[in-house]
This record gives sequence, C-alpha cells and structure tokens, in this order.
Amino acid sequence: MLGRFNGARITLDEVYRFPNGPVQADKHIYWDVHRLFGEVKKGLGMAVANGSLVSIGLDAWGNDFCLLDPAGELVENPHSYRDPRTDGVMEKALINMPREDIYNRTGVQFMQHNTLFQVYSMVLEKSPLLERAATYLMIADLFNYWLCGIKACEFTNATTTQFYDPIKGDWCLSVLEAFQIPSRIMPPVVQPATRLGTLQPAICKQLNMPALPVIAVGTHDTASAACAVPYSRGVPSGAPADIDYTFQDAAFLSSGTWSLMGAEVGGPLINSAGLQHNFTCYGGVGGAWLVWKNIQALWVLQECIRNWTEAGENDTLENLVGLAEQAEPFAALIDVDDRLFLTPGDFPVCIADYCRRTGQRPPEGKGAIVRCILESLALKYRYTFEHLQEVLGRRLSRIHVIGGGSLNALLNRFTADAVGVPVVAGPAEATALGNFLAQLMALGKVGSLRQAREIVSRSFETTTYEPSYVADWDDAVVRFLGVMNKDGRI
Repeated sequence: MLGRFNGARITLDEVYRFPNGPVQADKHIYWDVHRLFGEVKKGLGMAVANGSLVSIGLDAWGNDFCLLDPAGELVENPHSYRDPRTDGVMEKALINMPREDIYNRTGVQFMQHNTLFQVYSMVLEKSPLLERAATYLMIADLFNYWLCGIKACEFTNATTTQFYDPIKGDWCLSVLEAFQIPSRIMPPVVQPATRLGTLQPAICKQLNMPALPVIAVGTHDTASAACAVPYSRGVPSGAPADIDYTFQDAAFLSSGTWSLMGAEVGGPLINSAGLQHNFTCYGGVGGAWLVWKNIQALWVLQECIRNWTEAGENDTLENLVGLAEQAEPFAALIDVDDRLFLTPGDFPVCIADYCRRTGQRPPEGKGAIVRCILESLALKYRYTFEHLQEVLGRRLSRIHVIGGGSLNALLNRFTADAVGVPVVAGPAEATALGNFLAQLMALGKVGSLRQAREIVSRSFETTTYEPSYVADWDDAVVRFLGVMNKDGRI
C-alpha cells in the first residue's frame, strides 16, 4: 500500500497484493517466509515506480515466531499457528503454572495457538532447535530484520506472546523460566513509531531504491488497525493530552479472517472478569492498551468458499451473501470457535457434523450455510460484547467495525440487530492505514493518536447501521446459548 499525506488528509493506494497461504509438509503447517519476503520486495519495487517514498513500515499477524542461529540464519521455516503441534500442549503447560498465575503476569487469553504454547511444544519435544537458537523474533520482526539488519521485537507483537509482562514492560522472566524457555534468545523490545534502521544496501541496489528509514509500526496487525478507528465522542475531563480517550463508550471490531472485539483502555487491564471470560490485554500504538477477545470469524466462510471452489463451484462473495439474505433465518447456529473449525478442512461437512452433534438440522445449500455462519457470528459478537462490558466495568453504546469485514453489509446489519447498538463500518483498510499513521508519527508529521484519528475521520467515509430491535434475535440468543451449552462451550 502506498500512503500519501497532504497535511490534512490521507489517501491509500493498493500497489500489489499477493496470496499468503501456509504450506503443509508432512504433519506440519509452515509459512514460506522466503517467498513472502520476495513478494514484499516485489511490492516495494512497484511502490517506488508509483511515487517518491520517504519511509517503510511492515506489519503482520501475531503469535507466530521464528528462531535465528548465531549467524542470523533461520533454524527452520516458522510454523503456522494452525499447526497441530500445540494439540494438548496448553493442558500440559497449566500443570507447570496455574492459569491464574499466567494470566495475572501476562494478561493474555488462553488459546492453544498462543506463542507460549508453540514454544513450549518445542520444549516438550526436546527440540534441538531451541539450543541452536540465538535470537527469537516474531514474523514482522523477521521481515524488518531482513529489511534493515536490526534484530528487535516490536512492543505490540511482544505483548501477544504470553511471556511479556505488561506491568513491568519487559519479558516475563518467571513465565519463561517456568516453561524452560531460554531468556537469552529474547531481543530488546522497541516501541511502535520507532525508526528501526535503514534499508539494507543490497535491497537498495536490487530495487534501485534510496536508503529509506524502516520504521517499527504497530507490527501486530490488529494494533495497527485499532490505531485507525475513527472514534468521534468527547474526551472525559482530566484525560492526559497525549492519550486518546475518545473511545470511552465504544467497542471496536476488527473483522476479517479473525474478529477481534474489544475496547481501548489507558493502561494494562488485568482482572478476574478478564480471566473468567478469557479476554486478552495487548499493547497498542500511541500509548493505548487494547482489551479484546479473539473470535474465529470469517475464516469459516473463507474455508467454505475454498472448498466450493476446489469442487469447481465458483461463486462470488457478493452472490453468496445474496443467497444468504434469501435463506431461512436462524435455521441452524454454530459456535465458530469450536475446535472443529480450527484447522483447514471440509467446512460445509464440519458445519453439518456440528449441527448434528448439537441436535440441529444441518443447513442445506450455499445460501443456508452462509446465513448460518453470518448469524452465528453476529450472535457470538453479542455474547462477547456483553462480557466485554463486564471486563471494562462500563457500558458501551456502539461498535466500530474495521477491516475487510466492514464491507459485508449483511453481517454489519446482523451485528447491529443482534447486539442492539449502532454499528459504524469503516475504514476497510484499517491495518494499512494504522501502519501509515505510525510512520507519520515517527517522522514527526503527526503528534498523537488523537490527531491521527482526526485525520482518519477527515479522510475516510463510514456507514452506520442502526439496530432494528427485532425480537427474533432475542429468541436466537437463547437458542445460541443452548447450542453452546450442549457443546460444552459455556
């Protein structure tokens, strides 16, 4: 993405888009990071041809990591968080340290793909790779290292690992020691909007580029996306001038393969309600902290589309959503976070199996399946929204939906109706926008998160979906909770 700032407004132009699929090899799932980095360089070369660049910022997903040997080379390709090597590992880990102790030290929700459990799976396997390793990096940190030669872990991604202490502001040595993870491999942590280094000479020569600054943005994609939420309400009296508190009555929903529903707070929020409802507290950009819950969202729909495409049944998302709109409401409901939907598979079959397991008639036809997914997602949002308010200790009056899912009008409408609050949708490219805003902060062009969001509000349109307060949604909530109860999820 190529961002331009004229002092008042931002424009974003897509320069190059490439697929980012994991690779199955034997029993494991990996990321082909060398191919991905080649795609990054190709995109940079195309961006140079489209404009005069002044900086580069890179973000990626959380949880996944890589290990470098003393020479700075990868010891192996990084595993995907969907790799089955973490099956059963969380349960073994909790024997070492109780759930409450881990949560109170790190503030991270418990999911089997967490970085802690990925690394601990290597400890349990007595992997020699841990002994060979000299440096631990997250995925975005690896690419930044390849871009500028600096080994560092950016703050927003470090907080996702479940071995970072948000109170002390450094790696959590007690957790590392409890799980026999060598602290010697942990690099320094740098804050977002930091000038990390300059583009390596070899890349400059290869792409005919100047030695541009490489900036550590909010490298956790959701942290970048949250930076770009166009909150619009007033600031409470006494709020520090350098932190944006205009989010006090709003939730954000970063909607894509995963949905992250949460809210911003002024500092780490770790409490018993967060532990009970399995919420996480991650670092954000510009002094913000983000309390949210991960929901395995449009991944379920994406896998269904992949299954249909591989079967030769090509269809556009627009057409599938149209079929869903015509399908019978609330015919079947699923919990998208069920383990059945964690790893790639035949998801139309998985949905049918889930429905039979919970005493429901499986949806028949693409429209019914898509409607089942979208209605179930909206109901999971309501369930999560209610728990979020309990964790925060305050009421929320609206939801800001950002990311690709903000373009799904039917899902936005379902969400407004299910939760009973207005849904403000947009911007869609929030992650790229937040990345660009952090670069502007590092360059001294934007002074605060509040100013950044004012620029977003001036630069991008949003769409508001008002709730219709249909009683059927209240009945569906009761059914949904019943389904989750049957399945042992609550």
